[in-house]
Amino acid sequence: MPPESGPLVSDNPYVTIVLPCYNEQDHVIDEVERISAAMDSSGYTYELVAVDDCSTDATLERLREAAPRFPNMRIRAFHRNGGSGTVRRIGSQEARGEIVVWTDADMTYPNERIPELVQILEKDPTVDQVVGARTSEEGSHKLLRVPAKWVIRKVAERLAGQKIPDLNSGLRAFRKSVAKPYLRLLPPGFSCVTTITLAFLSNQHDVYYLPIDYAKRAGKSKFSFFGDAYRYILQVLRMIMYFNPLKVLMPPALWLVGIGLVKGAYDVVNYGFYLTSNAIVIFLSGMLIGSVALLADLIVRSRGTE
Repeated sequence: MPPESGPLVSDNPYVTIVLPCYNEQDHVIDEVERISAAMDSSGYTYELVAVDDCSTDATLERLREAAPRFPNMRIRAFHRNGGSGTVRRIGSQEARGEIVVWTDADMTYPNERIPELVQILEKDPTVDQVVGARTSEEGSHKLLRVPAKWVIRKVAERLAGQKIPDLNSGLRAFRKSVAKPYLRLLPPGFSCVTTITLAFLSNQHDVYYLPIDYAKRAGKSKFSFFGDAYRYILQVLRMIMYFNPLKVLMPPALWLVGIGLVKGAYDVVNYGFYLTSNAIVIFLSGMLIGSVALLADLIVRSRGTE
């Protein structure tokens, strides 16, 4: 379905801001006003792509009513709910700007600072993505969410081989030309932000972390603690497997081979050169996993980033 375009949107804006909107009727226009005011005063040419993800409230109607006030806003209306990842993927693929910004419409992120993220990319060509690294956690299920996110982030840091101050911030800006090969990898849900972070880090693209405040969200959270935390963990492992399978598979393979050799030596000493089935199974399991790791790495290297 073609997007609904505002009458004065530039054909070649420098910045595209992708704004997923799902049941945000009470504050979506406040967010549009805040983003537009910041970008208007920044001097950057821009387009604001407000994507209604098949809201069940009056979000789309509010956007359409306000459209004449915001000539740089384009409205995209989905006929079925695709999830924030789908919104960001399609919005990024259709972006006209060289720089793509992701944010949310729930009043949590300091969207007035979007020009700062763009300016970092403009002034430093070595940086390919700027992430708004939150200095506090104001989300729902805070007592469970904070330790769970810390564990997931530490796993991702271990697998990615570098420090990640904020793995899944929803406020970020990146170069579209760099992100283009990875957009097809984005999952439909919240873990899309984790995916784009790990895709850049795994392929040696520099990511800059800008500390930001994080406010309590307006409206009702769509985050499901158990379901989304499980998907975050799977997505971290999936992305590292996609780009660097040796990081995931080789450590357990070497541990199993080592344990199998130690168990075999123990059996030889205690049972007179007789190897128990446990020692054989453990050793062969390690060898099998190691072989799969090497084969997966060969596939990744032959594929490149496509």
